[in-house]
Amino acid sequence: MLERFTTWMFRYRTPLVVGFALLTGLMGWFASNLRVDASFNKSLPRGHEYIRTFEQYQREFGGANRVLVALMVREGDIFNEAYFKELKRVTDEVTFLPAIDRPQVQSLFTPNVRYIEVVEDGFAGGNVIPADFAPSAANFDKVRENIIKSGRLGQLVANDFSGAIVSAQLLEIDPQSGAKVDYTQVAAGLEAIRTRVERESGGAIDVRIIGFAKIIGDVSDGARGVLTLFGVAIFVTTLLVWNYAGRWKLAAAPVVCSLVAVVWQLGGLTALGYGIDPFSILVPFLVFAIGVSHGVQKICTFRNEVFKGQDGPAAAKAAFMQLIMPGIVALLTDTVGFITMLVIKIPTIQELAITASLGVSVIVITNFFLLPILLSYLRLPTSYGQWVAQRRAKGDALWERLAKGMKPKPSMVIIVLCFALGSWGFWKSSEVRIGDTQAGVPELRPDSRYNRDTQVIVSKFSIGVDILSVIVESVPNGCVDHEVVALIDRFEGTMRQVPGVQSVVSLPGMAKMVNAGYSEGSLKWRILPKNQQALAQAVSPIETATGLLNSDGSVMPVLIFLADHKAETLQAVTDATKAFAAANPHPKVKFRLASGNAGVMAATNEVVAAAEKPILLWVFGAVIVLCLVTFRSVKAALCIVLPLVIVSYLAYVVMVALDIGLKTSTLPVVALGVGIGVDYGIYIFARLHSALEAGEYFEDAMFVALKDAGAAVVFTGLTLAIGVSTWVFSDLKFQADMGLLLTFMFLVNMVGAILLLPAMARWFWRHHTGRTQAPFPMRK
Repeated sequence: MLERFTTWMFRYRTPLVVGFALLTGLMGWFASNLRVDASFNKSLPRGHEYIRTFEQYQREFGGANRVLVALMVREGDIFNEAYFKELKRVTDEVTFLPAIDRPQVQSLFTPNVRYIEVVEDGFAGGNVIPADFAPSAANFDKVRENIIKSGRLGQLVANDFSGAIVSAQLLEIDPQSGAKVDYTQVAAGLEAIRTRVERESGGAIDVRIIGFAKIIGDVSDGARGVLTLFGVAIFVTTLLVWNYAGRWKLAAAPVVCSLVAVVWQLGGLTALGYGIDPFSILVPFLVFAIGVSHGVQKICTFRNEVFKGQDGPAAAKAAFMQLIMPGIVALLTDTVGFITMLVIKIPTIQELAITASLGVSVIVITNFFLLPILLSYLRLPTSYGQWVAQRRAKGDALWERLAKGMKPKPSMVIIVLCFALGSWGFWKSSEVRIGDTQAGVPELRPDSRYNRDTQVIVSKFSIGVDILSVIVESVPNGCVDHEVVALIDRFEGTMRQVPGVQSVVSLPGMAKMVNAGYSEGSLKWRILPKNQQALAQAVSPIETATGLLNSDGSVMPVLIFLADHKAETLQAVTDATKAFAAANPHPKVKFRLASGNAGVMAATNEVVAAAEKPILLWVFGAVIVLCLVTFRSVKAALCIVLPLVIVSYLAYVVMVALDIGLKTSTLPVVALGVGIGVDYGIYIFARLHSALEAGEYFEDAMFVALKDAGAAVVFTGLTLAIGVSTWVFSDLKFQADMGLLLTFMFLVNMVGAILLLPAMARWFWRHHTGRTQAPFPMRK
């Protein structure tokens, strides 16, 4: 059946090429309409208990999708007419950016920022900056006093009065247009504000901007550099393939087919209604890399058949029939490996899995059908055969020495050393930290503008930029129940002692300050009254706009401001919250994690930690099943899979050494690395398998496998490693991290396929004293 299909395919090769060209043109048109699809909600781990809490109270207390714009003076303080004029203008500009939740905007000029003070008749209050404010020395002094009274010093105003913040929440759907928020548009608007302020102030005011929208904007800007690196990688890969093939036409065929696969992948995404997330921008290059990996095997086999005396169509047909089964098995393994990432219930990762799976699926068509057809049109001169023979002579001598040297004792030494390294990697894997390992945004370089802005805001303000909000649920009017608020107050005190916590704000803490205010600010009255009427009097000045209680007093968030969002900081806070809730059960109080941006990060870390082992099991389980189905041998499956397992655990050692955390951007690297690494093993073992079944004894069979497939594997491993190693120069740190990890995995997987696989096979099939009779029983 395969032979009949092959005959039909090459008989109608010209119409098929025309069909491929037309389909590529259509997919190119779809790809030209591809959009960048970034969304804060896509980064949320769906179904996690923290996210259910977050989504339940997002509208009432604000979400985690904040933007902070800090106007910092270079000299002096903020109390001057020019600064206040600029702050008011920036407040208005931020308020009217697309998708801003306007009632949630806070600055010194918004009416939801108020102060309360004790006067002879009780309490008085008002806006921090009165509506009739006019710039004068006396009025500036009054505003300074109001800031202190409002408790906003360190929150909206720098501790040294050197700057002030405009804080805003973003909505996923723009309430004005009804369209989905375009984060790049919001980021561009924020950058325009920065440029205008710094230009018009003559550099007297620095603008610092942080928030998810700005992250997406900076990542999108960095992604333009990714396209440049992608072009460089394609160029370098093409040169290396040409150097390997020796003819431009022969080298161009796999490169063109791999690029066609990328076009089909991007066009298919658009046709299916998907965009591409900035964090998936690297996947097209990986698809290109996998295509080149398989393509090099095709051209290697094709020219071997030509040298046997066959013409172009016959050689292409023979190469197609030899490689169709191992190639499709390898690509199926890649696809299943990528699909396993769907177990992570984070839409960003699931879209990455779909994007990668779609790309690998189209490689089956472009590289296993289109490429052999294109090769069939080539005619290689006799002189080319002589050139290849001269180049292969040295390589064949090396492969022969390696094959003959693969005796039982040397093989055992290799096996022991590799398994010792694997055991060490398994032991070190426990040291990999889940989540971010540094302050700031890990997707960007530590010296990026965004991370420098973060450092300034953290150093000048008390709030930190990472907030974890614990939602405390109670009964209606629980805010005036002494047992309830006293328990929350004890929780606040406990959280203040947790390492990494910068400050804590809660309803009981504010109520104690109000209660002391009724007694001329006496510290001995900074308590929670046990009398319900007195407690109600202390709570009543605290408005729902503060975000510390809801309308019926049944929900009271505790805002925990963190020094950073490192994995250990988040773990310490969530563990302390769970421990307190378990140690202090109360029928009227329920502590629920978590809202705020740090709450979302904590949920993401827990999901990644839970998915790490299942992904490895699914990936390697799929490889084992497909190897068993293809080769019908447990030994074959072990020869192919065990080197991959060892390399995967050694990748964890690299992560520990480079201080790279396991997170949504690095977790897929395991599946991606295994996806390409398994190709090496399958191609080499398929040749070994074929030679052994033909009756060759091990050394000769291994020489045939290494000569035919090993050279292509080494070339592919080096080429792909060189290509992805250029990523270390990217402005995006997560891309640089992936480049380092993938470079390591490409190279070490190659070494495993060349050394460990033959060493293990040597012990599984130990006939080496003479020629065996075909067919050799491979399935013992």
